[in-house]
Parts: sequence; C-alpha cells; structure tokens
Amino acid sequence: MEPQDTAVLSEGRCAMRGSCGPKVIFGKPLPCPYDGPPSEDDVDRDLLTTLCGAEYAQGPTCCTTNQLETLRDNLGLAENLISSCPACRNNFRKFWCSFTCSPDQGSYLNITDTQTSSTGETAVKSVDFFVSEQFGTGFYDSCKDIKMGATNGYVMDLLGGGAKEYHGFLKFMGEEKDMGSPFQINFPYTPPPEYTSLNVSARNCYDNALGSRCTCIDCLDVCETLPEIPPPNAEPTCQVGLVSCLTFALLLAYGLAVLSFALGYGLQVTLRRRREKSYERVALATDSASERIASPRTHNRGLVGASSLAQYLDGEDSTATQSESRRLGRGASLLDPIETVQPRHYRLNSILRRAFYKLGIFAATYPWLNFAFVFALFGLLNLGWKRFEIETDPVRLWVAPDSQSKIQKEFFDEHFGPFYRVEQVFVTAVSSDDNSSSADKPSVLSWDHLKFWADVEEDIRNLESTPNGYTLSDVCLKLAGPDGFCVVQSVMAWFGNDLSDYDEDTWEDRLENCAETPVNCLPDFQQPLAPQMVLGSVPEDEDGVKQYSDAKALVITYVVPDSLDKAVQGIAMEWEYALRDYLQKLDERAPAEAGLQIAWSTGISLEEEINKSTNTDIKIVVLSYVAMFFYVAFTLGNGAATRDDEGLWSNLVQWATNLLKLFGQPSASSTLSLDSRLAPSLLPRLPRALFVGSKFTLGLFGIALVILSVSSSVGLFSGLGVKVTLIIAEVIPFLVLAVGVDNVFILVHELDRQNLLHGPNAGGGSAGPAWAYGDAYSYGHTTPMSPTTQQSRARSGFGSQERDIEHDHEQEISVDAGSTPQYLSAEERVARTLAKMGPSILLSTVTETTAFALGALVPMPAVRNFALYAAGSVFLNAVLQVTVFVSALVVDLRRVEASRVDCFPCVRLPPRIALLEAPTGGSGLGFLARFIRKRYAPFLLKPVVKGVVLLGFSGILVASIISIQHIRLGFDQRLAFPSESYLIPYFDSIDAYLDIGPPVYFVVHDVDVAHRPGQQELCGRFTTCEARSIANLLEAERKRPDVSYISQPAASWIDDFFNWLDPIKDKCCRVRKADHDVFCDPGESPRRCQICYENHEPPWNITMDGLPEGDEFMLYLRQWLISPTTDDCPLSGKASFGNALALSADGTDVVASHFRTFHRPLKSQADLINAFAAAQRVADDLARETGASVFPYSLHYVFFDQFAHIVAITQQILGLGLAAVLLVTALLLGSWRTGTIVTGVVALTVITVMGVMGVWGIDLNAISLVNLVISLGIAVEFCAHVARAFMSAGSGLPVDHPAGQKERDERMWIALVDVGPSVLSGITFTKLIGMCVLALTRSKFLEIFYFRMWLSLIISGALHGLVLLPVVLSLAGGSGFPQQEADEEWMSHAIRNDYEYTPFLADDDSAISD
Repeated sequence: MEPQDTAVLSEGRCAMRGSCGPKVIFGKPLPCPYDGPPSEDDVDRDLLTTLCGAEYAQGPTCCTTNQLETLRDNLGLAENLISSCPACRNNFRKFWCSFTCSPDQGSYLNITDTQTSSTGETAVKSVDFFVSEQFGTGFYDSCKDIKMGATNGYVMDLLGGGAKEYHGFLKFMGEEKDMGSPFQINFPYTPPPEYTSLNVSARNCYDNALGSRCTCIDCLDVCETLPEIPPPNAEPTCQVGLVSCLTFALLLAYGLAVLSFALGYGLQVTLRRRREKSYERVALATDSASERIASPRTHNRGLVGASSLAQYLDGEDSTATQSESRRLGRGASLLDPIETVQPRHYRLNSILRRAFYKLGIFAATYPWLNFAFVFALFGLLNLGWKRFEIETDPVRLWVAPDSQSKIQKEFFDEHFGPFYRVEQVFVTAVSSDDNSSSADKPSVLSWDHLKFWADVEEDIRNLESTPNGYTLSDVCLKLAGPDGFCVVQSVMAWFGNDLSDYDEDTWEDRLENCAETPVNCLPDFQQPLAPQMVLGSVPEDEDGVKQYSDAKALVITYVVPDSLDKAVQGIAMEWEYALRDYLQKLDERAPAEAGLQIAWSTGISLEEEINKSTNTDIKIVVLSYVAMFFYVAFTLGNGAATRDDEGLWSNLVQWATNLLKLFGQPSASSTLSLDSRLAPSLLPRLPRALFVGSKFTLGLFGIALVILSVSSSVGLFSGLGVKVTLIIAEVIPFLVLAVGVDNVFILVHELDRQNLLHGPNAGGGSAGPAWAYGDAYSYGHTTPMSPTTQQSRARSGFGSQERDIEHDHEQEISVDAGSTPQYLSAEERVARTLAKMGPSILLSTVTETTAFALGALVPMPAVRNFALYAAGSVFLNAVLQVTVFVSALVVDLRRVEASRVDCFPCVRLPPRIALLEAPTGGSGLGFLARFIRKRYAPFLLKPVVKGVVLLGFSGILVASIISIQHIRLGFDQRLAFPSESYLIPYFDSIDAYLDIGPPVYFVVHDVDVAHRPGQQELCGRFTTCEARSIANLLEAERKRPDVSYISQPAASWIDDFFNWLDPIKDKCCRVRKADHDVFCDPGESPRRCQICYENHEPPWNITMDGLPEGDEFMLYLRQWLISPTTDDCPLSGKASFGNALALSADGTDVVASHFRTFHRPLKSQADLINAFAAAQRVADDLARETGASVFPYSLHYVFFDQFAHIVAITQQILGLGLAAVLLVTALLLGSWRTGTIVTGVVALTVITVMGVMGVWGIDLNAISLVNLVISLGIAVEFCAHVARAFMSAGSGLPVDHPAGQKERDERMWIALVDVGPSVLSGITFTKLIGMCVLALTRSKFLEIFYFRMWLSLIISGALHGLVLLPVVLSLAGGSGFPQQEADEEWMSHAIRNDYEYTPFLADDDSAISD
C-alpha cells in the first residue's frame, strides 16, 4: 500500500495565484500575490492531476493553468535526473505542488516582498516557505543518493548544489537564478505563530510500495552489504604489542640463543679452570723420572692434521708426536702414509686444471696469434652495432609484452580510443622559505594572481604551433562536437574566462559561491567543475568547513584527445611542443613577474624526460674508469718480489751515499766492487720497482678488455634484435668494471707467487713458505738458483718434478737436488697460474652469468634486456681474461724480466752487476697477506670467536628478516627522470595538491547486451536487474572505499540509455510522426515529432518489460550515442558515453562497453599498487557474479601490473638462482656439503641486502629484483675462491674423523692466507671503488637502485665471504682434495727420503720466512 496523505484538502487561503509576467523579457513567469480563497477557475484539471496526483482531482486550488504549464516544464527538467527513484520523484512533485497549488497554501507561505514585472504587474519577489523538519529530512534523504552517471556524481550536486542536509537542499532550490527559481524562496526554520509548517508524509526510497521503492543505485538502504574483507596488501593481523608475531618470535629465539651462548661459554670456562687446577695438583705429585723424552725422528709421516690425532695414539708414539708437534709447529706430526689411505682426488678438478693449463700454455706460447684470433672473433661480434637501436617508449620499456595490463590497455585503446593526453599545470605562490613544505605555502588566490593567470590562459588559447600553426581549439576535447568549446578545467572557468565583470572586492564571493555550488557556475563546455578539480590543498576551519579562498594551489587541466592515428596524434604533439616551450619560459618569468611558481606536464613530457640523455653521468662513468685504472695500476705490481733497494726512496738514499764517494778518495775496495748499486753517479738511478715492476700497461689493457666485452655484448645482442635501454648505457659499464677487474687481480697475484717460487729470483729465504700460498708445486723452503743453470722447460704442469723438503730438528739446511727450486720459463709460470686459478674463475663466472641470465626471467623489457647485456658482458669479459689477458701476462712478464720500462718497452734499464744476489726483502707477502696470516686468520679460527661470529651473523639475519617485512613495493617514476627534470616538481605537486583520484574503467565484453539477460547483468535502475549486476556491485563497492579504492558513483550507460527512452522525458527521444524510422533533431518542431515510446506496446516501465531488444535496441542505441546532451535532455549519450561503447563494424552488435568511475586520491606508490590490486579484485568479482568478461583499466595500471606478481617472481627467481649456485658450486668444488654451505652463505648475503632495502628506502620492483639476482651472482665471487682454496688444501681426512675439526681449521687457515688478500684487494676494493664513484651521480635512480644496493652487497658479501664462510667451513666443511699434481711426487719423496712433510699450519716462530 502506498502511504496516504493525511492532509485535509479544504477551503483555505492562498498566498499567491496566477502568473503576472516575467521579470525580464523571455524570462520565467512570476506568480501574482493573492490573499484570498482557492478557486476552481482557470484550472486544467487533467494536467493538475497528471502532475500532482489524484488528490487534486477535485476541489479549489491556488494555481492556474499558466502556473501548471510552468510547473510541468520545471518538473520535467528535474525529472530528467530523478525519475529513476520513485520516492524522490513523488516527494519532489508533492513539494512543488503543495507550494504552487495546495488550497492551504496560505498557511505555510508568506509573501515578504513584491516587484513589478516586465508587463507592469505586481509579482512576487520573495516568499517564506515553512517546511517541517520531518518532511524536509525525508525529502532530502529520498534524493541524496541518486546518481548522475554522466558526471560520476550525484543529482544532488545539480538540484541541491551538493547540499549535505535538507535545509541546504531547500535553500539551493529557492535561490533566485536563471536556471532555477525566478524569485527568491526562503525557508525559515520556525514559522511565526500565525503560520504552520508543511508537514506531510515523505516517501522513503526503501519502502516496498511501487511509488516509493528505488533501486540500489539510487538508494543505499536497499543495497546489499558486501561482506567485510581486508584491504589489499594489508599488514599481518597477528601482532604482539607493536611488532608482528614473526618479529616477536625471531627476537625471542635470538635472545634465547645469546643467553644460551653466554651461559655455555661461562660454564666451559669454569670447567676448564677446574680441570687446570686439578691437573696442576696431579702434575706436582708425579715423579719426574717417569717422564719420557720423545725421539725427534719418530717416523709419523702422513697427512696434514695428524697433530690433532695425537690424543688418540698410544704409548711412546703419542708422546713423541706431541713433543714434535710443539717443536715443529701445529700440524707438523703426521700419519704414516703407508698406513693410511692416499689423499682423495676429484676427477673434474683434474680435468679443469689440465684444460686451463693447456689453454694457458697456448696463450702464453703464441700470444700474438692468440691476440689476432680472439680480437678477430670479437670484432665480428661488434658488427652487430649496425642493428643498434634504443628503446624509448615507456610502455615498451617498463611493461612486459605479455603483461595482462598491457593487453588490456591495447584492447581499451583499440575499442574506445587511447586515454586523453593531459596537459596539466599546478600554480602556487612563491614562499619566502625555499624549503617550506606544501602545507606551509601561502594561499595562491589573490586578485593580482588571478589577473596574471587570466592573461596566461588567454595566451595558451591563442598559442600557435610551429610550423602548421595549430591552436588549442584544433586539438582539444569538445564534448558538444567540433563547434563546441574546449574542455579546460580551471578556476577561470568559474569566471567565464573573463574577469572584466569582477573586481578586487567581488572576485572572492564569486569563487566561494562557485566552489560551494559548481552547478551555478557552469563553464562554456557545460559540465560542472567540482572544487577539487581546480583547487588544491584547500584548508578547513575548526568546524571542518573548507576555506576555498585560502587554497594553496590552482590546478589547470587542458584535455586533449589521443589517437591511434599517427597523423592525428602528430597534430596534438606539435601543439604540445609549443605549449612546453611556452611553459618553460613562463616557469622562468612567473616568480619575478607575479610571485607564482608553476609545476607542469604535457602529453609529450613523460617519454621525452625519461629518454632525455643523461650526459651529466658520462663524467661519472669516465671518473669510475680512471679511478679503477689508477687503483689497478698501482696495486697490481705490489705483489711482485722486489728488493728493498729497488724502490724510489731507497734509490735516492743509495744515490746520496754514493755521491759522497764520487768526490772522496777512491779506495781499493770501492774500485774492486762489482755491485753496480755501489758505483757513484751524478744522477740517481731509476727505481726499478717504479719503472719496470709497475703494471700501468697491464692494468690499462685489463680495463680495455672490460670496455671491449661491453661493446661486444652490445654488438651481439643488437645483432639478435635486443634493443638497448638507457639503463644498459648507464649501469653496465660500472657493473662489468667492478666484476671484470677481479679476475685480473687474481691472475696477477697468482703469477707473482709463481714468480716467487719458480722465477729468476726464487730463493731460500725469499720465496716464503709454500704454505703461505697453498701452492701445488713447492711444499718447502727453496734456495736461489740461476736460470742459466736450469734449462729444463717442462711443458706439463702435472709431470713429476723433484721437490724434496729440507728440515731436521736442529734446523740445519741440507741442500740436495730435490731442495733446489726449479726455474720455470715465463710461459710455464703463466700456464700454471691459469691452471690453478682457472677453475675458480670458471666457478665465479658461471654462477655470475647464470645469475644475471636469470634476471632475464623478469618480463619487463628494460630489465630483461639489461640482464641479457650484463650476462653477455660478464661472460665475454671472462673469456677475454682467460685468453688474451693471459697472453698479455706473458708479454708483460718478459718485459719485466728483460728490465724494460713499463709503458715504454723500447727503453731498457741496464742490469745490475752483483757477485751474489742478496735475498729480496721481506717474505714476498704484502701488508694484507701478513695481516691475514699473523693476525686475522688465527684470531678468526679461535673457538670463542667462531661462536661470536655465528651469533653476530645470526643477529644480522634476524634483523634482516625483520627489516624485510617493511620493504615497500613500488617504483617512484620521479626516479626515472634526470634530477633537474621539470616533471619532478610536477609529480610532487600531484601528491601535495591533487584531491581527486584517477578515473578507472571497468570494461565489459562477451555479453549480449541486445537481449534481456545481458541487459539485466549490466543495469541497476530497474526492478528486474540482477541483484549483483555490474552497476549494483560497483555501487556496493563504492560504499567501502578503504577496500575498493572507488570513491565516485559509476557511470552506467545502459541505465541512462533506457531512461532516455522514458516517454516522460518528452524532449529526449523523438521520431518523425510521418516516418518512425527517422529521428528528430533536438531543435525540430514538436508538431513534426512524437516521443519514441509514445503508445509503445508494451509500454516503457521500470520492470523492463517494454524496453527494446534485438534490432530495436541497436536502432535506439545508435541514435542515443549521437544525440547531443542539452539542458532539455541531459541523458543523451554523445557527450557522456560517446566513447563508452564499441560497436561492431556494421553497428549491429555491442562488442564491449565500459563503466567509468574514479579512484579515491592516490598519494603514494602503496596507494597506486593497492588501487590496482583492488580494481583487479573487483573485476574478478564482477566476472564471477555476472558471467561476463570484465577487466579494469586506468592509465597507471600498465606500469603497476608487475607488482601483482613481483613477490612471487622474486621468490621464484632467487630460488632458481640459489639452486643454480648449489649445483654449480657442488659440481665444481666436488662436495655437496661445501656447496650447500656456500649456497647458504650466498643466501644470507642476499637476505642481508634485502634487509638493507627495508631501512634504506629501496623499494622492491623489477629493477631491485634484478639487482638481488645480481647480488646472488656477485656474492658467489666473494665465496668461491675461499671455498675452492679450502677444498684444495685438503688431506682427504673423513669429515667425521676425530681429528677432522683440527684439520678443517688448518685448511681454512691456508685458504685465508692463500686467497684472502686477493679477495680483499682484487674483489672487495675494486668493487668499492667502482661503486663509490656512483655516489657522485645526480641521478636518484642510480643512487638508490645501484649505489645503495651494490654498496650494501659489497660490504655484505665481503663480511659473509671473509668472516662467516671461513667459520662455517671450518666447522662443517666437506673433505678436501689436495692439489693432485703433487700427490704422487710427495708420496714417493716422503717415503724415499724419510722426510717429514712440512706443516700446513706452522707457528710463526717455526717459519724461516717472515
């Protein structure tokens, strides 16, 4: 039952009746004051009952036919907007019928003023209308949620000026204005005593009565409430206080671990002290005669680590072993080789060493042939430069070709046209403080500022492009068609783009009025401009009322259509270039001329700025290479054995000493001296270390190989069609330089060791003990030997060569054929160098190349191409280093041994004359090597230190995992621009001032909208629409913006289309009376036309029974899409929905359509990512509920698609990378145990880098993901050499042997001394130099994603590789493999000569060297 009106219609009194002419000619008629009884005269009763209902079917009224006609026209305009909600429509009619015709009108209307109309009659000027709060509130509530799809807003914005309560709604309707009431209607809250308030029952939109019930779209109380779901990417709900449950558990576990360690260590110390006291008491009671003295010549020959077995031997042998161990040093007592198994061998290791040895022999023997062959091959690779191309399109750079969002964007562009090209300007006032935030900015609005900006906008409207002279009118969006006005969203539109009608005293009132009721200030393109579209950062007072005149920014937007047609797009771009040039000049002059700052962007700006040449970073690249060159040049030669007197300072001292002799009396001793250094001379001798021993040329050659590898990689992949990006040009030179120089150091350092052992100056005390280097070819101390006395040039590094060991308990040196060092040729030494270090280089190169190549799994082209180019560069650089650089090594070695000057090999220094060469100073060890051997390695391998290290790195792991939880997803596009780009302040202004979110379109296809089931899946304003239709679900999602990120009502084209057909809207759909297949134009005479659905069977109704289907549907739809939107018919589709539907080529089918809405303001990367995720979830829900295919589209989605999968991709790629590292390391090291440890340490390194990301503001995106993969590869390099040295120093002792721990400590000590200096100077320091130069870059992109991440990686890699890895390997490393080529020789010599095998881990005081 419909609610019955209880008002009694009886003889009463009128306040006004009849029409007394308009205020001005062609204006709306004004009512006449009338203080008398109602009348039945001059009343069109049919029209009255049609408009006001059956209650007016009889009885006197206070209105006439003229008034009814005016009422009909006014109601018709309103009902174009509100007819979809019966409750609002009926309340609206009741309200105005009571105001105009009610016989009791005089009881609640009071004429307060009159005026003379244009016809000379007295007419109403103002009236008080007393309305009860009950009816006013019900009236407002029934209308407040009615949507206006064309504007993604509410009808209340037009009918009520955006009112938030009933009195504001009534006040707006009563205001005298051209598009509203022709006279002023006031609505006092309380009536005078002689009046009463209109207090009739208002219909509710949720009532079940047919005349009241509204649909979900227009009445939220009817809508289904969707179940609560968490926002996208919500934080974990499990919390313990302020931290997550995971963080709490980690902290608790770590705290318990620290406590356990402290208690365990304290208990161990206490027990050891008690045992020591007990031992002292027992020792005092022991008879000294029972002590047995061990024989110094006990034959306990065997494997390294036998000293650790002493406690397991019985009787005299045990005591003798302990005594001899104390005398000779740790590890000196050995197992009998006859009684133990021979050391294990690893066949792959032997194969690799033999292969690298052969490669080294070839490269060293035929260097120039090698140069020619390799450089010719690389020259062919560089031919690919002919196909060199640079990718500049941002979408093709940063979006995967098979990205779902990219495919959807292409679908959208093809069917609906590309998104608009936005030309946008933010205008703010200049602040006195340059560092002030946006919140501290002064208000931008003032009369002077408005006048200045009015002139600017006029300039832009008249701006002509070059060379074709296009203007804004030629390129802008015109909603009304080619003859319409440009859509320019600016505060000046509120002033009609002309300030001549305003002055310094009136502009502010106009602005406040327009901001509060935009419908009163329609721009020339006739779409209301909400204040959030043109004003930025509007403050509020204490009551929450916005102070529009104090806005911090003006927002000006020129909307330009885009096109897939390159010619049409070219026209827009040509004008945009002119606009860009104008704004650049304006940016320079505005602060001085008007005290204004602008931040701006044009349609061409994004691509142009992303691809702007970053020439400022060329200097950084050059500086990096120069710094690396000097470091390499000055460092490479430091490892070579030189005499103390070959340096610059020693030469000057010797020269000064000899100079005195030149002027003194010659002595016999001086004249007979054969030492050329003692001969006096007028000029000092050239220091050999500086001029001969330097490696400037070799270092320059190594860096040239890095450049060649990058060039060849570019040529290779360019030839394969892989385009270059600016990231490749900016980053790969740094990456390959930092990675590629490492092997140069490793090879040169190893060659220096070979020279010490087998070079011309190899000597007894000079060469240093072999255990300091882990060398395979000399296991004892050597004595000098002239190269002229040994002409044997063994071509095999794996043949039998005599290496006897000198040693006895009295430290006497016995020299025999076996103890004399064998001189090897330069070629042999270089070949042995590559044979030893080649497998390590192979290990690091394979893992690095594999890791980099895994980066190609990231689908973004810019990142994928970078990974491919980087992998190619690293691999090619390694190839060059094991081929041509080896040849360069032998050429340089020949130069040094021929005393030729570096850089000037034609200059040769004269050889020294000496009867006997004194031993070269020192041990041949540099500072780092001495520090590691004497200080670092012994300290690190102490049990307590191991525990502290494990505990410390466990803490780092815990901290990293906690930090990883705070890594943010995103890629701030400001980082992709040069630091001086004008787009950076533009995007800053968007975050600070723009208070409206981007539009989002829900595209629907694969649904038959021409027939009822498909229509019901889409619509929302008819009673038979599906409860979970597209329109209804979008409205339900709008009610929870925190989850859906949707803030505005959706524009439902199908609802507006069907309402356009409503015969009540007699100015909308009309056809010719003579031919119903011909539609009438909007201005065509009513006599020739009739309403489309007039007399239609079945008639139009809200149950959809009479609505068109099939061909009739498409006929009306095609007309609706081309019908212009007017005041008489705002539901026409041309302006609002002209691009919302894609019809088939023949126009007989709807291929796709979209429902437009808006996101809430998105201020951060997290907001953008979450909005994308929310839209995807909403689209999936729509598709599941309706069966249609639905996807969301917004301009930024294509760039944020990666973040929907970035976490899973990260896990997948890092997992694959670690699996590859495990496979490669286990295979090449010959131990799954050691390979697992190395892989674990690499994983911890990457986790630490990720932990740094969380605290150093590095977001997770495709770029940082590739850097993590690169981190995985480079981390292996820090570990590979140490791990391989550890495995190569093995004795073959089983892991679970009682002496296994001692043996592993000894092997790790050897490994650290062997490769530790190379890892530090050749890997860590080179990378630090290459990366630290990046700190000077002005590109935030390079600083954040490369300098910060790689610096973290280098420090983390060095710490894990040189601190944690040695500790873990010493505790749990796999059984090692001795250098195979020495095994048979060692065994035979040890048995034949009855010598003890020299300890691997000797005490400092037992070593002859150092």
